Amino acid sequence: MPFSTWPNLLLPPGALGWTSPAMATVSWPYILLFAVLGLVIGSFLNVLIHRLPLMILNQDAPTDLPFNLHAPPSHCPHCLQTLKWPELIPLFSFVFSKGHCKHCQQSIAWRYPLIELITSLLFTLCLFKFGFTAQAAMACFFSAALLALAWIDAETFLLPDTLTQALLWVGLIGSAMSLTNIPLVQSLAGAVLGYAILWAISWVFSVWAGKEGMGQGDLKLLAGLGAWMGLWTLLPLLLLASVSGLIFGVIQKMRGQLGDNGHFAFGPFLALSGFACFFLGISMGV
Repeated sequence: MPFSTWPNLLLPPGALGWTSPAMATVSWPYILLFAVLGLVIGSFLNVLIHRLPLMILNQDAPTDLPFNLHAPPSHCPHCLQTLKWPELIPLFSFVFSKGHCKHCQQSIAWRYPLIELITSLLFTLCLFKFGFTAQAAMACFFSAALLALAWIDAETFLLPDTLTQALLWVGLIGSAMSLTNIPLVQSLAGAVLGYAILWAISWVFSVWAGKEGMGQGDLKLLAGLGAWMGLWTLLPLLLLASVSGLIFGVIQKMRGQLGDNGHFAFGPFLALSGFACFFLGISMGV
């Protein structure tokens, strides 16, 4: 690409590709379909968020009972009572039970309906942005995977390879099959450069400070985001994530809640910035 065609970084933010969602005109049946589908997938994400980290942390621990994404059946975490099918209906079961287990009356964590509701809203936004198309379905996968990664990292400081690699490869394959609006060359360049940028930053920090400053999961997550949004979105995405992460870190430090090692999960800030760039079309204007 000739130097003369490179984006001018001195342009005001409004000229760097900031656009509002397309808000495609869609019918109410499609909106209802995506909203309900989001609730169902959100229910599965709750299982994924709870069990996948435990599966990773306990993979070498001997056990006689199977523990995976489908076994044991969904149950109350307090009384271990297996839930019946009416209790598995996303969001509505929480409302009908008034936020308590009907067997032991213990409170149900707000995380469960919140993730279902967020997923439903994200799926609906995908429909508004892309219409009833294959691109909308791809965007739903992107949203679900990114939400799960952000939540898992926030709770456990883990970014499972199962999800980061799925995000990366689905983004690349979708680009190759024209199921996303990112050309394959830009998708590949975004994945490679996304990993390389954070690897270089992590290496410099480790040499300077003598300790690891960023986990491998963050590198893989940015590579996945680069595959979905291309080369020219990496800089604004990383800037948004860095600034928001820095503000959070300063606030936590002032409140005395940052911890002795000064670490906090960076994945949620990459994910939030990824959502902003994806849905608002934030890029460097190329």
